[in-house]
Amino acid sequence: MTTEKTEQRFGPYVDHLGLEFERIGPDQVVAGWSARGDLLQPHGILHGGVHCAVVESVASVAAARWLGDRGTVVGTSNSTDFFAPVTVANGRLTSTALPIHRGATQQVWAVETVDATGRLVAHGQVRLQNLR
Repeated sequence: MTTEKTEQRFGPYVDHLGLEFERIGPDQVVAGWSARGDLLQPHGILHGGVHCAVVESVASVAAARWLGDRGTVVGTSNSTDFFAPVTVANGRLTSTALPIHRGATQQVWAVETVDATGRLVAHGQVRLQNLR
């Protein structure tokens, strides 16, 4: 596994989410982030769409790193489950992407998000198309 800290930019939406990539390698990607007031739904918990966006972003970075200079990737499906509510009090969140399938035309990555105590708060799966 390649473990390298990176300052690479992944676009303004990833910046808005506050993702800080701690490890980017072809077999695993780890990103830290936090719930903020502007990411909450009206009941004071993290909006589910934010979880989906984080899952897709982390999986896309992972899939692109694995594919490398052989092409680019685009997401084709995203399924994310929410297991525990997240508020700004939950502290730092960590999202980790691991491969399920990496083939010639498609990849599937699983992403788990845990809170500062290690509690699983969300799990997602993203299918990506390899564009050569």
